[in-house]
Parts: sequence; C-alpha cells; structure tokens
Amino acid sequence: MKVIFTEEAPKAIGPYSQAIRAGNLLYCSGQTPLDPVTMKVEVADIEAQTHRVIENLRLILKEADLTLNNVIKVNVFLIDMELFAQMNAIYTECFGNHKPARTTVAVKGLPLNALVEIECIAEFNR
Repeated sequence: MKVIFTEEAPKAIGPYSQAIRAGNLLYCSGQTPLDPVTMKVEVADIEAQTHRVIENLRLILKEADLTLNNVIKVNVFLIDMELFAQMNAIYTECFGNHKPARTTVAVKGLPLNALVEIECIAEFNR
C-alpha cells in the first residue's frame, strides 16, 4: 500500500489520504470543489463546482502518473438530484468518450456545503 499526496490538490480536511495505491488500483478519496490554495469552496454553481471537483481528481491522478482515462469506477454524490443534468453535462465534457462505471446518489449534505463530491478508482496499466 502506498499513500499518494500532491500539494496541487486540496489537502485532506480530515483523517484520510488523498489517494491510496493498493496493487494495481488507485483509490481516490472523495473530492469536493475546494480550491487547493484557499481551501474554500470558491464557486457557487453546480457546473463550476463539478469542474473544480474533477480537476482536483485529475491532479491526484497525475501525481500517480495516471489520467482520467485510467478511471474504472466513479461515485458521484449530489445534494439534490435536480442538479444531475448540469453535473452530467460537465462530467461528460471532462471524461469525453471514456465512460467508467458510475453510481450517482443524492445525499442530505456534503462538507463545506458543497453541491457535489466525486470519488474514483483508477487502474494502473499492466
């Protein structure tokens, strides 16, 4: 097991790692739309928050020499399913033709009043 950490992405706001490599898989902790410099949610709308969240994941993946194309599973947490279409449009833009397995659920709340949180599992090429 190896801990993955990058200064480019937001630091963990609790007792967890940004990501853990176990064998051929990288487990990325859920990312919220925190700005890595200010450690605050700087954008209010779901589109901008989704962009920030995916960028945070991309930065963690980059630290492990991976890209979004290595992602095999995604879990999306939304505070309201009414936001699904807007989140999904940005998600599709960011992932392009790559379509990992995905689950999307509505939750009662997220840290720092974020609208969206996304976690993923990526695979290292053999």
